[in-house]
Amino acid sequence: MNRTAFTVSALAVAVLLSFGLHEALQVAPTEATMGNVQRIFYYHVPSYAAAFTFFFVNLLASVTYLVKRNTPAARPADAVAVSAAELGVIFCSVGLMTGMLWAKPVWGIWWTWDARLTSTFVLWLIYVSYLMLRRLSAGDQAPTLAAALAIFGFVDVPIVYMSIRWWRTQHPQPVIFGEQGSGLDPSMVPALLINIVAFLCYGAIVFWIRYKLERARQELHEAQALHSLELARSEAR
Repeated sequence: MNRTAFTVSALAVAVLLSFGLHEALQVAPTEATMGNVQRIFYYHVPSYAAAFTFFFVNLLASVTYLVKRNTPAARPADAVAVSAAELGVIFCSVGLMTGMLWAKPVWGIWWTWDARLTSTFVLWLIYVSYLMLRRLSAGDQAPTLAAALAIFGFVDVPIVYMSIRWWRTQHPQPVIFGEQGSGLDPSMVPALLINIVAFLCYGAIVFWIRYKLERARQELHEAQALHSLELARSEAR
């Protein structure tokens, strides 16, 4: 992506985010029971949609890295994996925080250890551990260990999604794709979909920047390693 294409894409995402904000705050109707606090929903759900998407990208990239770790394709796959994990953790953090802001006025508590919230917190911890492993571990085995952890960690994603269907929780039952169909008022759907698309597009822009930085870091590391090897050889002569 050249600079012009990136600038146009960034402006388009900014317009989309602004339009989503307008739809969520001005166009979507006020929920009858919770009032205006329910409008957090239009950011809470898109945050998790983006988080799960990037965790899935991390899963695919991690599997690719393990399959091709002895080939030139391993480095780009590793860069995709770590970049997606970072974005996934950020969006998951936003989802947790908006959930707590929503819970306090509605439930009267910031947090409860029910199945949905606990499984989500565990998911967040797994991917934070993934990033810490990438940051603190030295040697060529760190990406391999991190890829294995990523594959294990993604198992929690469907658990988080299905938790309110499998167990009785404080969290509301599904309003989208529920057993009796969507419980969401049709007039609320456009604002939700627009914000999901906006969050995904915003995440894609940031992901591209982070991926390019990671690839540059890898290339610099490889150049430094090659330079050190050449110095060692010259000194040995």
